[in-house]
Amino acid sequence: MSSEIGLLVIDVQKGLFTDFGPLFQEQQMLSAIKTLIASARSSGSPVIYIQHCADDGECLAPETEGWKIHPEIEPNDDDTVILKRFPDSFKNTSLAHELDSRGIRKLVITGLQTEYCIDTTCREAFTRDYSVTLVSDAHSTYDTERLTAQDIIAHHNEVLGNGFASLRRSDEIDFSPVTGAATV
Repeated sequence: MSSEIGLLVIDVQKGLFTDFGPLFQEQQMLSAIKTLIASARSSGSPVIYIQHCADDGECLAPETEGWKIHPEIEPNDDDTVILKRFPDSFKNTSLAHELDSRGIRKLVITGLQTEYCIDTTCREAFTRDYSVTLVSDAHSTYDTERLTAQDIIAHHNEVLGNGFASLRRSDEIDFSPVTGAATV
């Protein structure tokens, strides 16, 4: 089934839950993403997983335990998984081709890490003329020495929501063909 709305699940991989300290509200984020995946699948909207591939010896190195998609939201056979090496999910990947071949012009973006791959992918999608919805409660990060994760997320929601993306909470997203265009 073809849909013009696609759900991107970026870098929700096991190693990011185990190797860097606690993610801000990780269980709430996982629950929101899980609900969005179910909603997208039931409406026929594609779920596209972006999986980061780090260098050998790092926690997201391909084929390691940390590289795997988090078990609570594993892809099924109908989902697409695209491998990437950069914070930009489009750079040197098949993402643009995948979206174009399915007629997808609207993206719902979720995942990790707010200030890196989420930020960069939102901006690049906007630059490529996609309609971008950032799910404000379905992306996360870690505290840093200078900022709390909560402040980083709030800052990026504000900046990205001011021109690069529409901000919606997960309970405001509707993938259904009749109403999806109005709420995504």
